[in-house]
Amino acid sequence: MATSVDDIKNKYPIPVFYYRVTIGDNDAIAFSEVSGLNFQYETITYKDGLSYKDGPKYMPGFFNVVNLTLQKGIVKADNFLLDWFQTIRLNTVEKRDVRIDLLNENGEATVSWVAKDAFPTKLDAPSFNASSNEVAIESLELTATWLEVSNPAL
Repeated sequence: MATSVDDIKNKYPIPVFYYRVTIGDNDAIAFSEVSGLNFQYETITYKDGLSYKDGPKYMPGFFNVVNLTLQKGIVKADNFLLDWFQTIRLNTVEKRDVRIDLLNENGEATVSWVAKDAFPTKLDAPSFNASSNEVAIESLELTATWLEVSNPAL
């Protein structure tokens, strides 16, 4: 059990509500939710002459692409996601690195994920409901070729 402040900082799980998202060279963008930060390899089944006796062998194959989903409230003076999404229509896809930093209580990155060469694949408008007073949330889906994870706090 943690007994000191340093023990608590180093041994207790970090809460997920305090994070920063940076896309390319832009300043941090306020997203209400980020999901899809995962690694996954295809599984290859290999059968040889002794498979009837030993069974098939399994090994990792190609790395699957990273599919991120970013959600944020629609702001009148901010068209960043829409502008980036529309570059596809102009046949000038702009691939950008997307950095997600999990922050400590001082606003310093404790763990960072960088989705490399990400580009938008889907932009969802909010659902409209006349009996609701919720914030209008847009959702952007991205595909990235690789995911790097680092722990700058170490």
